Amino acid sequence: MIYDGFKAVAVLFVAAMFQVSVLSAYSPLGGAPDLVLVALIAVSLLRGSIFGAFAGFGAGFLIDTANLSTLGFTSLLLTLAGFWTGRYGETTARDRFHAPFTSVAVITVLYGIGTVALHFVLGEATPAGAYLSGLPATVLLNLLLTWPVYRFTRRLFRPLDHLDRVHEVRLLG
Repeated sequence: MIYDGFKAVAVLFVAAMFQVSVLSAYSPLGGAPDLVLVALIAVSLLRGSIFGAFAGFGAGFLIDTANLSTLGFTSLLLTLAGFWTGRYGETTARDRFHAPFTSVAVITVLYGIGTVALHFVLGEATPAGAYLSGLPATVLLNLLLTWPVYRFTRRLFRPLDHLDRVHEVRLLG
């Protein structure tokens, strides 16, 4: 289990560096792909809510530090995304084919709305109309990244089936 932490740090570090250095300048169709969010969702689905929350905080802190932006802004959003995605994976659909795609679509929309809402709460000026108009393109680009990223992380993080199975209870009497 300790190796999972090191693997998650490596995956999210590479994703964050690629996000900050390459993908931040790339915005086809008015949206921007978010590799860190997709990688976090994949890791959280496979390892659970607490692991996802810690991974989200670390990845967000790294992105905030690399972009020299408000410290904790992205950390808060990615912590929530990692926790709720992990919770979805624990309770409902970890092994279903549609789980990563559904998670990426829903969390990308909530992440975008949360970004605009958090800017508003902090009193920062943000063009909400321009940001939210690029949201459908961002969802599409993140969905295109989902399958290769999820396949890679699923190979790296083997499912914990032996711990999560519910065994049948037999009443004696």
